[in-house]
Amino acid sequence: MNIRDIAKLAGVSVSTVSKIVNKKDASISKETRERVLKIVHEYNYTPYSSTINSGTSTGSIGILINSSKYVEHSLKGIINYAQQMGYSPIIFDSLGDHKQELKNITSLGTKQVEGIIWDPINESSLKNLKHVEALDIPIVLLGNLQDESSYSLPYEEIAYFLTKQLIERKHKRIACIVGTDKNMDPFLSGYKKALFEYNLKFNDSLVIDTLDLSINDFIIDRQISGFVSADFYKSIELYNLTMQSGLKAPKDYSLLSIRNNAELEFKNYQDALSTITINNTGFGEHVCRTLISLITKDEEPKPFYEKMVLDNTKSLGFPAENERPKILVVGSINMDTYLYSSKIPHNGATNFLSNLSKRPGGKGLNQAIGAAKLGHQVRLIGCVGSDSESNTMFQELKKNSVNTEGITRSDDTETGQAYISVESSGDSMISILPGANAALSPTILENKQELFSNVKYCLVQTEIPIDAVEMTCTLAKENGAKTILKPSASKKISDSLLAKINYFIPNEEELSSVCPDYKTIEEKAAFLISKGVKNVIVTLGKQGCFLKNAEQEKYFSAANFSTIDSTGASDAFISALSAYLLRDYCLEKAIQIAIYAAGFLVSRDGITTALVDRTTLESYIAKKEPNLLLKD
Repeated sequence: MNIRDIAKLAGVSVSTVSKIVNKKDASISKETRERVLKIVHEYNYTPYSSTINSGTSTGSIGILINSSKYVEHSLKGIINYAQQMGYSPIIFDSLGDHKQELKNITSLGTKQVEGIIWDPINESSLKNLKHVEALDIPIVLLGNLQDESSYSLPYEEIAYFLTKQLIERKHKRIACIVGTDKNMDPFLSGYKKALFEYNLKFNDSLVIDTLDLSINDFIIDRQISGFVSADFYKSIELYNLTMQSGLKAPKDYSLLSIRNNAELEFKNYQDALSTITINNTGFGEHVCRTLISLITKDEEPKPFYEKMVLDNTKSLGFPAENERPKILVVGSINMDTYLYSSKIPHNGATNFLSNLSKRPGGKGLNQAIGAAKLGHQVRLIGCVGSDSESNTMFQELKKNSVNTEGITRSDDTETGQAYISVESSGDSMISILPGANAALSPTILENKQELFSNVKYCLVQTEIPIDAVEMTCTLAKENGAKTILKPSASKKISDSLLAKINYFIPNEEELSSVCPDYKTIEEKAAFLISKGVKNVIVTLGKQGCFLKNAEQEKYFSAANFSTIDSTGASDAFISALSAYLLRDYCLEKAIQIAIYAAGFLVSRDGITTALVDRTTLESYIAKKEPNLLLKD
């Protein structure tokens, strides 16, 4: 701090300051004199500093901190090492105030310290670096500053390491809990770096700086499966908040956190949470060693290294959804247009409609929502257009908790369309414009094959290209999933495809199209079994259904429901069949439960809104056939 700096701060000329400090100020007002002297004292200005013997060793070093945990936790290491080496530390705290910071710098200049460790408030603090450099003594800067010689704890590297641990355990929805200290920006940078490297999209909404009970909803809804935290105390807060909703790590979510070695309290949490311990004391010692080496010129400064290792894996696991087997649906996604009239139109007739409505549909979407309503985690692979109707599909699937990671938008065509004529008896006829469904290719499926992992049942229909159906069954088999095929609008199915099918579920007309050379249902089903199909289940509408496999041949009666709209009955049947097979019900009971699910659907209008939920279905069955819900 020189006389020009004092003059600038006081708003007077250099000559005025000179007169005042040299007591030649008779012509200067009392008010100006007091203002200048106040600044002179605050900033420790000494006009005779040139007379000081700069060669004298004082044996002291200056430490300028900024009331942050970042340095406070390292201060012990700085002081310990300084005293071990025979140096006396002189400590000042800027308290987050830039004016106070400058005063502290000038004060250290009067103490004849041999070096300074400085933790600047922020980048703008570096404009005062000239005052430190004017002292012509070594300086070590702390923090993530643009200055290449500054030292900082490796928060970016730690965040990258922690995030990577979760990604390698199949987490994709990872939240970042940031602190309020200087570690926030580098920690967030490391988190983003890991996401980018593993092709995961960064989402601002997953950066968390405050916590409340609403975080439990995000965990329960599977919007977040794992957390990386820059603040150990916030990690404890999260741990306690989740316990209030009966959530536990790592069963329901994973949590990885930073902890520094100065945090000795909360021993129980240290044992329960997976942490990486930052050696703040060691960092402080390293910083002080660096400064003293600059003072003594004994050795070249070295970078600080922190070993990346988790203290334990108590709160680290795979995503909760990965632990439960899933249902994967690969199929069509359409906008359904319902045309209601007294009779289905026929050739040469003019038909008047009584009503018209548009709703999300398609066998893929219907079956996915049906299985999700029955309490399972469901993924859907399909194609939609880039039109407004595609947004409606995403909204409908999200509302019903279906995973939409497998849905691809096609820029070249519109979302598929289905036109459904429904007559008053409940019978229906469907005409389909495939649209984007035709774009679902084997290549898309290969690119989405991670969605086949941990899948137990794969539902597929032939409203999509047959080569995509073939690839679906191939990938399902490779991943140990059982296939359930609905042969919609198919005239012929290859022997190679039939051999990959565990459950083949046609209606009578579809069965006849696939097996035109045989007369009876039994003969046709037997032919399919001979081709490698494990189970054939023929849906017969009001007559129930027929089962054929290597062990048995059996008819099942339909449930007693009045019919309003039969559209989508097979989708309700298939989604319920897969849902209860996944719950380890035997095939016969799963079929009977699926018949009830189809009955609920035909007794209601529409499809997605008419698909029954688990509570309603099982409550009804418990009154009608309670033994049906008992597993064998």
